[in-house]
This record gives sequence, C-alpha cells and structure tokens, in this order.
Amino acid sequence: MDPSAIDIFRYRHVMLHMARAATTADAFNAVAEPRRRRILDLLAGGERPVNDLVTRLDLAQPQVSKHLRVLREVGLVEVREKGRQRMYRLNGRPLKPIYDWVKDYERSWSERFDRLDVVLEELKVKEDGDGGSDE
Repeated sequence: MDPSAIDIFRYRHVMLHMARAATTADAFNAVAEPRRRRILDLLAGGERPVNDLVTRLDLAQPQVSKHLRVLREVGLVEVREKGRQRMYRLNGRPLKPIYDWVKDYERSWSERFDRLDVVLEELKVKEDGDGGSDE
C-alpha cells in the first residue's frame, strides 16, 4: 500500500461541522467575531438601547442579545436599566491589551506605507515624464 494514500485525517469531514470554542475567554476572542465588532463600533458613538442595535445591525433580537452577553462577560460593554429598556455602552478598558499588542506592529505598517508612498511618487514622476497622455 502506498503510504501517501493513507488519510491520517480520517475525520476531517466531521471537524468542519464542529462547534467553535467559546469566545468568552477574553477581549481578543470576543472581538474576533465581526458582528461583535460592529456592535462595539455602534456603541463607540454612545449608549444605545437593544432595539436600536437590532435595527442597525439588521439581526434578530436573540442574536444581538447573545453577542451582547459575550461582550458583557468580557467587560467590553456595560448595561443599565432605564425604565423598561436596557441601555448598553462601551467600556474601552478591556480593549487596551488589544491596542497594546497591535501598536507594536504600527512601526512596521508605517514603514511599509512610507515605502509605498515612495513607489507611488516614482510612478507619478515616470508617468509625468512620459507625457502623461496616450494621445
């Protein structure tokens, strides 16, 4: 038997359909989900009731509530009662570790953008030197 014909990942098809690990461990995992990031974006503009989030996200209320629960558990959002409404607001403190981690890459990004600016300027000069027209 050809050893390369042996499928060492016999249960690969099962792994595709397994549930993902819980995302409530920390802010990094919680913000990995795009809809949660969208919720945070909306709350960055100020406190909002759940119904407003549901409308703006175009999601069902149970889905929004599920995402808000995850964000609440890691401390990224806070909730208060206002009459019959639950008002949610952003708590940015738990985002600090994410910022601290990402800021280390800022220098690399800045250097790459600076190099890109140089290349674009060279292309512009070359284009202007060629007459800049196809007539």
